[in-house]
Amino acid sequence: MKHISKSVWILSLISLFTDTASEMLYPILPIYLKSIGFTVVLIGVLEGVAEATAGLSKGYFGKRSDTSGKRVPFVQLGYAFSAISKPMMAVFIYPLWIFFARTIDRLGKGIRTGARDALLSDEATPQTKAKVFGFHRSMDTLGAVLGPALALLYLYYYPEDYKTLFFIAFVPGLLAIIASFYLKEKKQEIKIKKKTSFFSFLSYWKQSPSSYRKLVVGLLAFTLFNSSDVFLLLKAKEAGLDDTSVIGVYIFYNLVYALFAFPIGILADKIGLKKVFIFGLVLFAIVYFGMATNTNLYLFIGLFFLYGVYAAATEGVSKAWISNICDKKDTATAIGTYSAFQSICTMLASAMAGFVWYQFGASVIFILTAIATICIIIYLLFSVTYSQSNQ
Repeated sequence: MKHISKSVWILSLISLFTDTASEMLYPILPIYLKSIGFTVVLIGVLEGVAEATAGLSKGYFGKRSDTSGKRVPFVQLGYAFSAISKPMMAVFIYPLWIFFARTIDRLGKGIRTGARDALLSDEATPQTKAKVFGFHRSMDTLGAVLGPALALLYLYYYPEDYKTLFFIAFVPGLLAIIASFYLKEKKQEIKIKKKTSFFSFLSYWKQSPSSYRKLVVGLLAFTLFNSSDVFLLLKAKEAGLDDTSVIGVYIFYNLVYALFAFPIGILADKIGLKKVFIFGLVLFAIVYFGMATNTNLYLFIGLFFLYGVYAAATEGVSKAWISNICDKKDTATAIGTYSAFQSICTMLASAMAGFVWYQFGASVIFILTAIATICIIIYLLFSVTYSQSNQ
């Protein structure tokens, strides 16, 4: 395919394998943890610590990638960490070791994210960024279809054999590690070497272009109201869908996302990243208004379809937009800094959503989120202009 280079293909296949492994375990992880003695509170603490580790490390390792002028070693190490964490979760059953294994997995994500997205950015021109990022998101999300489907198939024949799934998940993880050795390093501009502290990436916020700060403020405001997809699945469950139907709509959502991310990326390059991103937010608001009142199975399928198109129109496009605004030599830092703040905002969003749901009911949180999204759309329309830096 035109504009999809060998490196983009390799990175996309690596993400496909890794996401297959991760999503194979996503539906059964809470059940498995409960079976070895974890309480709901402990599971919440575990996920909070893991996501905080991933979030903060994205900024640090993005900065390290830019200052060293290297991308590939960060990508290789990051995916290797995520792969080896899978069997570790099955071997270690004590809470402290489970925390260690889960943190290793999320640390791997933190190490690779900025460098990987910078590699993708380097393989595109400003006019083809959304296409490249969209293709990568399509392949990555295909793993979120294959993973749960394989898990359901295995558990159909071997009910409650959760531990074996962790070892099976190591296989696609190992394929990702092998594929990463086919990546070639491009020459990067190396900055003057200076000590990089864990929070040194925060200084980029002051140095970054004002267009970057305005855009990221809007993106983070949205993230603060965009709680975990788990709440959508819980709402579907609360409305009367059985477990199989809930997992089914989750797989359906990811399939829609995977199918639409690449063509929407091509469209965004043609008509503008800002237009497509705002279109995605409009769909998001419609979905959340719909979720607040819906109890019909077929309408849920329609809402999850729109939710898949929303994800396809925003995930890759937002990173393409950021990479077009920032200086080429700061790409990993810019995306890493945004991703770090995004992870923290996601944690806060889920905590707030859980509290509002508990106090006032599910409908209130969905309506509030939809209204907040409309306000963010207005902000992006009038406060953020689309511009490109000289790369």
